[in-house]
Amino acid sequence: MATPHRIAVIGGGPGGLYAAALLKRLDPTREVTVWERNAPDDTFGFGVVLSDETLGGIEHADPAVYTALQAEFVRWDDIDIVHRDRRHTSGGHGFAALGRRRLLEILHDRCRDLGIELRFRTEAPPASALAAEYDLVVAADGVHSLTREAHADVFGPTLTTHRCRYIWLAADFAFDAFRFEIAETEHGVMQLHGYPYSSAGTGASTVIVEMREEVWEAAGFAELDEHESTERCAKIFADALGGRPLRGNKSSWINFRTVVNSRWFHGNTVLLGDAAHTAHFSIGSGTKLAVEDALALAACLEEQPDIPAALRAYEEERRPVVASTQRAARASLEWFERLPDHLDQPPRQFAFNLLTRSRRVTHDNLRLRDADFTRAVERDFGCPDGTPPMFTPFRLRDLTLRNRVVVSPMDMYSAVDGVPGDFHLVHLGARALGGAGLVMTEMVCVSERGRITPGCAGLYTDEQAEAWRRVTDFVHEQAPGAAIGLQLGHSGRKGSTKRMWEGIDDPLPDGNWPLDAASPLPYKRGSQVPRELSRAGLTKIRERFVSAARRADRAGFDLLELHAAHGYLLSGFLSPLTNRRTDAYGGDLPGRLRYPLEVFDAVREVWPAGKPMTVRISATDWAEGGTTAEDAVEIARAFAGRGADAIDVSTGQVVADERPEFGRSYQTPYADRIRNVTGVPVITVGAVSSWDDVNSLLLAGRTDLCALARPHLYDPHWTLHAAAEQGYAGEAAPWPLQYRAGSRRPQTGRTDAPKQRLQLPV
Repeated sequence: MATPHRIAVIGGGPGGLYAAALLKRLDPTREVTVWERNAPDDTFGFGVVLSDETLGGIEHADPAVYTALQAEFVRWDDIDIVHRDRRHTSGGHGFAALGRRRLLEILHDRCRDLGIELRFRTEAPPASALAAEYDLVVAADGVHSLTREAHADVFGPTLTTHRCRYIWLAADFAFDAFRFEIAETEHGVMQLHGYPYSSAGTGASTVIVEMREEVWEAAGFAELDEHESTERCAKIFADALGGRPLRGNKSSWINFRTVVNSRWFHGNTVLLGDAAHTAHFSIGSGTKLAVEDALALAACLEEQPDIPAALRAYEEERRPVVASTQRAARASLEWFERLPDHLDQPPRQFAFNLLTRSRRVTHDNLRLRDADFTRAVERDFGCPDGTPPMFTPFRLRDLTLRNRVVVSPMDMYSAVDGVPGDFHLVHLGARALGGAGLVMTEMVCVSERGRITPGCAGLYTDEQAEAWRRVTDFVHEQAPGAAIGLQLGHSGRKGSTKRMWEGIDDPLPDGNWPLDAASPLPYKRGSQVPRELSRAGLTKIRERFVSAARRADRAGFDLLELHAAHGYLLSGFLSPLTNRRTDAYGGDLPGRLRYPLEVFDAVREVWPAGKPMTVRISATDWAEGGTTAEDAVEIARAFAGRGADAIDVSTGQVVADERPEFGRSYQTPYADRIRNVTGVPVITVGAVSSWDDVNSLLLAGRTDLCALARPHLYDPHWTLHAAAEQGYAGEAAPWPLQYRAGSRRPQTGRTDAPKQRLQLPV
């Protein structure tokens, strides 16, 4: 095992103290010293929330600390959400909290009992100096870590400051639930997060008041001192507080900062807790993560042969856990930043949306926690008894989709001269038989020069139209109730490339064709430089779209989607990074919208009035200076104003140097915003992988339809299997007659072997 004998801990917060206690307990001969710049009874914030999972780790590692904590915890199950004088309560959540000061006292006592030297009111020497004297330096010196900053070249910190101001306060009574309360003031929206942390006497509660920076400024909080701010907050949330006052503790208004480090250790110095990472308080994770860091660090030092191996193992173990928590915290943080977008939702849906904002709580586990509340949300949504939200119908003009699942467009690069063949018939037909409400083709190109690769499908000849008719006929005849949609587009500057598996976005080695685009900008280094389209060229391509749309109708498609995303031709006009024109088709957003709207208008005119049209957009370019979320709202509003029935909200793939923030359902916030700001129906796409995610997003009002790509590659019958796993056998997910014998999950090997209950002595 790694056996550091002399250990220095910088920072006397819960993470640093608990790490010290664990390391000393595991080897009583160790010399462990903790430096803390503040006095023992100085603390900031009030209550600390710990999960049952974290408590289980503490119980196993140090029963003495666990027993002391158990005696102090306040426990509760309910979350109250109060908005526009309506209060909704959801139960079964299970929280445990205690005062931060009491937590520190318990850890101080434990450290003293173990013989750890605690140096209060003492600034720690620089980590570099300690590292030369001690075997191990644990830097638990918080969000403003001097250790991290001193070695920024190694740790590689990224600090992101967010858009809301918040202040930690306390109330001298105990809330009977975790409480979220919304105040709509003359200056803007403010919110209260409150929870109990003590039951002694009348009890005590943490109260965090949060609002957007511009609301904070408009309300005049910048000119108020701590006492004045505290009084003002108490007046704003007088109903929640029952008219009782609030108190501070060196409380100030701050902006939350997310801390991410590319590396967590340097030599024998290791970061722990907020020094290494932060996660927004709205998911109650700061102390939890720090304590779990301490548990993991101690375990790795026991398990590994030396200190470098232990620190590597610690980072490898904790980094993915922290990254997952930070993604959830970021989703929660951004939800509260965009709180005004959701205020007009139906009250119970608003409550469900808030509860599921981080994606850690979902429809399925909320149903387990509070079945009555979840059933009420489902009834409001329009779910008949026993029908999951994803199996409710959705109407677009004369087309009624039997369920909310869309097979997302996926380029197959398997056409010959633009003609779809047997592969397309089987690929799309299988997914229609698999139960999806709407099956979308790949991007079908409007001209030979508009292809991405030589294998791309087209709709610029009658032969291609007849081949597509074979596919639509199969879907309509063999999968009754399934709809099939066509995505129509032009490659723009991203054309004349190899098939994806040969080298995605790489130019063809030979046989290239000329490219057309908004501006003569190559997609990436080595890409072909496109020709900037003239007015005549714009007209010619617009007419190509019109001709293809007419063929699409004759080919029997139920829905047409205009592809204005992912850096292809129409997307190239929308983004300021790819449109550098100085004529009427460039410049500001209305100018950049001009040509895509002209194409949409021309297609809508020839597409039958009863058939819906959607538009796919990239709601962000994931690059500085590109399309913003605000732009995306205006783009969606413009297309809807011309007759688009829904906006298919994707992101990115516009510029080669993009930096996407991948994660589960990572594109959904953009769809959510468009839907709730404009009222336009949306399709969300992007790492939506489970039926639980689909149900959650629909019930929360973040989307109207969910498009899934990779899950349908993994399982063409994804929708039918989702129905079977939820016990649904209704008309929204009918099994083909030929497949009904397979509508139940096959039996697996025996799993009911008797479990060993007695261990007899040898």
